[in-house]
Amino acid sequence: MVLNGIRTGAGLWRGAPQETEKPMTQSLRENLHLVSDPQNLDSSVEEVFNMMLGASCHLIDEVPKDEEETITAVVGFGGLLSGACVFRSGGTAALNIAAKLTGMEFPEIDDTVKDAIGEVCNMLAGAWKGRVPDLSANCGLSIPAVITGSDYNIHVQAPEFRLHHNYRFDDTVFAVTIICDGLQ
Repeated sequence: MVLNGIRTGAGLWRGAPQETEKPMTQSLRENLHLVSDPQNLDSSVEEVFNMMLGASCHLIDEVPKDEEETITAVVGFGGLLSGACVFRSGGTAALNIAAKLTGMEFPEIDDTVKDAIGEVCNMLAGAWKGRVPDLSANCGLSIPAVITGSDYNIHVQAPEFRLHHNYRFDDTVFAVTIICDGLQ
C-alpha cells in the first residue's frame, strides 16, 4: 500500500500521468457478437495454418467424410466462457498436418501425430480466444485431449452458441468447432 502511494506520488511529482486500472470484465454477454463471430474462427484457422504449418487452408461447404479412423482433439475453455474447441479430421489429414508441423513423415497415427493434432487444436483455441480482449484475459485453456477411433460423437446439451466450419488443407478436409456451453 505504501509503495503504491510512493510510486503514484513520485509520478505526480515528476508530472507523469497517473495510471488508473481498468476494471475487470464481469460479463462477456455485452460482447457476444464478437465472441460468436464466425470470421474469428476462420481468421484463427488461417493464422495457425499459415504461421505454424506454412500452409494455407480454405473454408469449404462440404462435410468431411469419415475415414476408417478419425482423430479428434478437444481443448476446454474455462472462466467467463466455458466450452471447448474441437478439431476433427480423418487419419490422412492428421498425418499430413503432423508432417507439416514437425517436418517428419508418419506411416501411421502414433503418439507424435496425436500430440501434433492436440497442439494444433490448442493453438486454434488460443488464437480464437485472443481475438476478443475480454475473452483472452478472462478465459483459460485446458490441455488437449485426443480421441481416435471410428464411431464416436461429442455431445453438448443446449449450447449458448456453436460455430462449426469445414476446411480444405491440401487434398484433405478437417472441421473445427467452437462450442460455448456457458457464458458469464
